[in-house]
Amino acid sequence: MKHRCYSLFILLFFSNLLFAQEKYSIFGYIKDASTGEVLIGATVIAKDLNVGTATNSYGYYNLSLPKGEHTIAFGYLGYETIERTVTLNKNSRIDIELKPESQEIKEVVVTREKGNTNVRRAEMSLVKLEMKNIRQMPALMGEVDVIKAIQLLPGVQSTSEGGSGFSVRGGSADQNLILLDEATVYNASHLMGFFSVFNNDAIKDVKLYKGDIPASFGGRLSSVLDIRMKEGNSKEFKATGGIGSISSRLTLEGPIINEKSSFIISGRRTYVDVFFPLFKNEDLDKSSLYFYDLNAKVNATINPNNRIFLSGYFGRDMFGQDINGFGFGNRTFSARWNHIFKHNLFMNFTLISSNYNYFLESNTNDANALRWESNMDETCAKLDFNYAIGPKYQLKFGVASSHLTFMPGLIKGTSSNSFIQRWEIPKQYALEHGAYLSNEFDLGKISFKAGVRLSAFQNLGKGEGLILSPDYKVIGRIQYPKNEVYNTYINPEPRLGLVYRLTDSSSIKASYSYTTQYVQLASNSQGGNPLDVWFPASPNIKPQKANQWALGYFRNFLNNKIETSVEAYYKRVKNFVDFKDFANLLLNDELEADIRQGEAYSYGLELFARIGLGKWDGWISYTYGRTFRKTPGVNMGRTYSATFDKPHSATIVFNYQLNKRITISANWIYSTGQAYTQPTGRYEIENVVIPLYSDRNSKRYPDYHRLDLAVNIKKKKSLNRRWQSEWNFAIYNVYNRHNAWTINFEIDEENGNKPYAEKVYLFPIIPSITYNFKF
Repeated sequence: MKHRCYSLFILLFFSNLLFAQEKYSIFGYIKDASTGEVLIGATVIAKDLNVGTATNSYGYYNLSLPKGEHTIAFGYLGYETIERTVTLNKNSRIDIELKPESQEIKEVVVTREKGNTNVRRAEMSLVKLEMKNIRQMPALMGEVDVIKAIQLLPGVQSTSEGGSGFSVRGGSADQNLILLDEATVYNASHLMGFFSVFNNDAIKDVKLYKGDIPASFGGRLSSVLDIRMKEGNSKEFKATGGIGSISSRLTLEGPIINEKSSFIISGRRTYVDVFFPLFKNEDLDKSSLYFYDLNAKVNATINPNNRIFLSGYFGRDMFGQDINGFGFGNRTFSARWNHIFKHNLFMNFTLISSNYNYFLESNTNDANALRWESNMDETCAKLDFNYAIGPKYQLKFGVASSHLTFMPGLIKGTSSNSFIQRWEIPKQYALEHGAYLSNEFDLGKISFKAGVRLSAFQNLGKGEGLILSPDYKVIGRIQYPKNEVYNTYINPEPRLGLVYRLTDSSSIKASYSYTTQYVQLASNSQGGNPLDVWFPASPNIKPQKANQWALGYFRNFLNNKIETSVEAYYKRVKNFVDFKDFANLLLNDELEADIRQGEAYSYGLELFARIGLGKWDGWISYTYGRTFRKTPGVNMGRTYSATFDKPHSATIVFNYQLNKRITISANWIYSTGQAYTQPTGRYEIENVVIPLYSDRNSKRYPDYHRLDLAVNIKKKKSLNRRWQSEWNFAIYNVYNRHNAWTINFEIDEENGNKPYAEKVYLFPIIPSITYNFKF
């Protein structure tokens, strides 16, 4: 590994000398002319040289070109392209505002930049979702959901029926890094996982990295879901909202004082409990069941070279019945400063705060009157730079440092009669650091990017450590003083991607990434649970490490109207975190004694075709993927399938533009049934019944499949009215497939105490209606 990293460093710095020559740059921001929002991924192409670049996550671009006259094309999907002739004899700033196309924009759910960028760029296993079009898709109970759309992509699996957890290329749900304006979201679910925390009206850009993870990201093994909030309309005041079957939402945005600053505030709340009195049930009358969330963001342009952003999210789920209550929620905050140094160096400095917490409370005024709390807290500072050296060469580098606080569990008595007045599992503290350097450069038919990330993790006192015997028995405890660093892990993480262009419409790509994960989730459930607990690496728990290789063939047809790709991948994980059979994961102050670490590996083939022909848009995907694990002390040391090992999965997604007002959408989903462990018998010792089980995950649920339909009807536009509206009619699970959510095994006492299987399903056919508006 060291030799591999040294080679990468030599390659990175040698390329600086190779491309260092005198040039001039054009640079600036590209924005939406109607709203003032910056456009992420807009293209800037020098047509005479056939070289170009794309705007970064803040809408900033820099393109270095030889001295002389050049024709520059500025473009973005769904916007009119602008061409300008520029005579370069000095560095020139050119800020561009692109107008949305006047004609009706086709409804495309998964999109990429115009042209053959998907073929040319040295990146793979990346998908971008356009939020303005996801709302056309059929949705559970009419609630548009980013993560539900992600689950329709090749290589991505839902962790449970209707759930918002997802598995990427066989990885666990906690191996996905989910970011909202760069802040980590530790639990992305609402309503026990049936909906995600992301409000479509507040989101501007979504990218999912499935394997070819840039060096600027770290801390997870499987994927990065990078979500960016809107900045707010800086041209005029706007309002957007919707009234649905179970929730309503409202978004307000507009300029602050002038067009150099803007705000957006977006709220959403469900109201299932509002209808409880209609059921004439006394228990329901006293119950509450709802979630709400709030997104807010302000930004200001101080001068042409400096911009600041403040953004935050707050969301909570509440469940209550008379004297009992349960709640969980996320809170994030990001403060960012963009600065342009001279003409070719862009900086972003970010301060971040993330928190996830939950409580479970009983106010019975007896011995069971208790409140259980847990939380996970992160404070982070990041510094990132983009340095444009030449027309075919980009250098990116940066550092980050985080302070993490883990509170596994605190129980407090809520009455003087409580049998416990206060009991707390000791908190744990840690520091996580990262520094990265990456290059992107073009050598004609071959383009590649090479990078390395150096990560470090430190356990920090005040804390308590366990001393374990070789057979995982607790034989002692160690107390660490406050702020003492008592354990450190350091890992280099190289990344490499390259593309060989066969023609203008076809290419072969390959990538390699080495990633390390220092925090993980203790969970007994398949789809994730709000009561799951995050815990760190420690002297007893080694960090998880993954090597992933991918090879792909990309080909476009019919002038880039059809995009196809075939990707094969192989991933091997060391120190995979698992738990012994029947482990106690909640309120366990000796959790490390129940943890076992082993190896895991995944491999698969992903086929993907996106079609945009006339009134038809959509995609078809198929994935063959396998995931296996082998852990000492688990399943008698034998290799077993992971829970998310689903060999076959396929999706068909399409939109048909019937006319300017009506769009018909459909999703069809199929996958092999989920693996599970089945009881196979039982025996009795001294009147105690002890169950027998199959090998871990050796049985499967029935195959999963489902069809969803939706129709979107827009109201006729009027030149004299600002009010615009549309109706969304959707049907989830059209043919009423009873897909297994779980399978329980019960004892038939009337038939010789024989066990029998009982399938539990969640969702029959579910219609929904949503009214959307904006003005």
